[in-house]
Amino acid sequence: MRGKNLNEGAGGHAEVNTRNADPVVPIERTAVRTAFRRTPWMVAIALSLCACIAHHPSVRPVAPAQIDRIVERQMDGARVPGLAIAVIRDGRIDYLHAYGSRDVQTLRPLQTDTVMYGASLTKAAFAWMVMQLVDEGVIELDRSIAAILPKPLPDYEKYADLAGDERWRMLTPRLLLSHRSGFPNFRFFTANGFDEKGKLYFAFDPGSRYGYSGEGINLLQFVIETGLGLDVGREMQTRVFDRFGMTRTGMLWREDFAGNLATGYDEDGKPIAHRARRGVRAAGSMDTTIADQARMVGGMLAGDGLSADSRAERLRPQARIRSLQQFPTLSERTTTDNDGIALATGLGVIVYDSPLGKAWFKSGHDDGTNNLILAFPEAKAALVMLSNSSNGESVFRALADELLGPTCFPWFWENDIPFDHPEWKTPAALDQPHPPCAALPPLR
Repeated sequence: MRGKNLNEGAGGHAEVNTRNADPVVPIERTAVRTAFRRTPWMVAIALSLCACIAHHPSVRPVAPAQIDRIVERQMDGARVPGLAIAVIRDGRIDYLHAYGSRDVQTLRPLQTDTVMYGASLTKAAFAWMVMQLVDEGVIELDRSIAAILPKPLPDYEKYADLAGDERWRMLTPRLLLSHRSGFPNFRFFTANGFDEKGKLYFAFDPGSRYGYSGEGINLLQFVIETGLGLDVGREMQTRVFDRFGMTRTGMLWREDFAGNLATGYDEDGKPIAHRARRGVRAAGSMDTTIADQARMVGGMLAGDGLSADSRAERLRPQARIRSLQQFPTLSERTTTDNDGIALATGLGVIVYDSPLGKAWFKSGHDDGTNNLILAFPEAKAALVMLSNSSNGESVFRALADELLGPTCFPWFWENDIPFDHPEWKTPAALDQPHPPCAALPPLR
């Protein structure tokens, strides 16, 4: 078992526990077979599991020692070298801790001020910044980008591939933030597979469906910088990082990150060096720490920096999501598994109905990086997890439910397959139901 770290790092961010001797609540799980036929009684069970949504029960209290046992057991089973977590209860950081190693070879511990790659968590922070611009009347969510840019989009070299396709004029900040641009995730993900020289194209009409797209987010950055004359890196620093006191977070690499930096690890434990990103990318250039992410999410739960209208609009369902899984983004396979939680896209985040009230989440993935923010505004609660492992996602669903209580997190749609159920990664699993509110079988 991994010993817990005391987090006495360069930033002095030690373990936080402000609870006054909360009682330990036993964690029980019922084995539920997920591969059953879709029948009326299955629907009834799913609805009953989610029936408590309207009651907004409080987050399950779990004592620090029990949190440690739960996390370490999951990490050992999934072979995750390092995992940092933040538990927010009642709007405050209740538990902040790092487990395992930031570098396995040197045995350096992961700490709460260790810099880790934020990956697509960047998108949630970027959307918070954009909504401030909306509040100030600098940008309008439903205005065509054609009315913001000085010249037609295809006239710019980066977007010349779109010449002759006037559908780009349909694009708005709302469609780009809600992943309804019609673009693939990135242009090198073509209909025929990966092509490093792939050209940008519309896979479907803008606004017609959800399809996760980093290209769309980066296009909104381009529109803000080129059409409005703003520096997105500077806006992110002042409007998000400085606002929330995120002193070890940046959209660009900083040399002071090097002294306490996490190495990534693939599924087999092979090290992947951290990439020093020299260009601002709204889709995913943020380096950060678990302490900083906890501050950011806490500030978001408090609504710091946004009007009540913008806070509501950010989490308003923009379009229902019925794709079987988030990736591959262009797949046309659908499911009704998530209808009971009303899975939908918000602005920069995914939203759904949970036993803890309205929920939103954002994940971040790359080789050697798996991250998740899962937040419940009405309960003023959240769980933030940063991992330096490609195996990290395999513990997210279990940790969410064990540390917060039932969350109905749509783990199969996110492809966060529990490590002890590799059969759910097989092609056959795609034809089976995976209702998000069903309890997982006990840990094998």
